[in-house]
Amino acid sequence: MQNYNSKFKKAGFTLVETLVAVSILSISIAATFTAVQNGIQNSTVAKDQTTAFYLAQEAIEYIKNLRDQNALNSINGGANKWLTGLSDVGTDPCYFGKVCRIDSPAQTTVYCGAAFDACPVLNQDSSTGLFGYTAGWTPTIFKREIQFRQIVADREVEVTIRMSWTSRWGGKSFQVTETLFNRQ
Repeated sequence: MQNYNSKFKKAGFTLVETLVAVSILSISIAATFTAVQNGIQNSTVAKDQTTAFYLAQEAIEYIKNLRDQNALNSINGGANKWLTGLSDVGTDPCYFGKVCRIDSPAQTTVYCGAAFDACPVLNQDSSTGLFGYTAGWTPTIFKREIQFRQIVADREVEVTIRMSWTSRWGGKSFQVTETLFNRQ
């Protein structure tokens, strides 16, 4: 009889061994799903950060382009000053201390308010992928706001571009600051 019981005990798993094995398997599956979820979250956050960075760069390039167009106009006998249309006089949308938005496709600059968080979110054209404020385009999660600060009168300004967005992973923001010089 003892021989039969010894063989039976060695032949299979006990209930405790089975529960331990199932627990280990469950933990390893849960860890895998958590790692995949973290990877998806990180890639989404990185994609949003990259888009926001390029939108900030687009605004800087637009501002530099307008500055250079003003310089060419001045060289050709025009009356434009280097910040005409941006921050030349108190009526300009980005005059020192004001917050404005830039719509590159429409080539417009519009006053938003006296402080950050006053501008609306950017829209995106689903067919071209362009970002702007055109009505009928799909609203995005990105908000781009620009502010000028005078450093040296008629010679040097500091441009701050604040990008912010909110996704299902929370709110994010960063600022880019560029110094512009009068080339005229």
